[in-house]
Amino acid sequence: MSKLTEKPFQAVVAAPAFCIGVRCDETEILALQFLSPRAERSPTNALAAEAVRQLRTYLADADFVFALPLQPAGTRFQRRVWEQIARIPNRQTQTYGELAKAVKSAPRAVGQACGANPYPLAVPCHRVIAAGGGLGGFAKRGGEFFLEIKRWLLAHEHSH
Repeated sequence: MSKLTEKPFQAVVAAPAFCIGVRCDETEILALQFLSPRAERSPTNALAAEAVRQLRTYLADADFVFALPLQPAGTRFQRRVWEQIARIPNRQTQTYGELAKAVKSAPRAVGQACGANPYPLAVPCHRVIAAGGGLGGFAKRGGEFFLEIKRWLLAHEHSH
């Protein structure tokens, strides 16, 4: 277990059928993490409160665009992939192959970078799908729970 996952959340926000844990200090978001349903946790600092506000706004309005100060993380390659993912507009998707072409890499490497994304929703890796429209993986953990989150997020963004 990494040191980051051992730290408590500074807030937990409930969403339909899942929660989002917020880890941050006073100036940067350290991680956003999908969690199984549980009790919400009130923000413990001003940045956590802002993250909660933005998360709730997104959950109510799929057109919302996040503006959170994210702590620099990942390898140079992962950051390039995440920058490309952040450019995918709301209500749109791209395939792993399309992203791989944009960063001059392979779809599998892009998928691994997606799985390592510490800021889901703010860096919307759920908008990356498999060729042919399949979901692909999600959140590096696999399992039906995380695929259900991806399905919900895509449906949320594509509903009018």
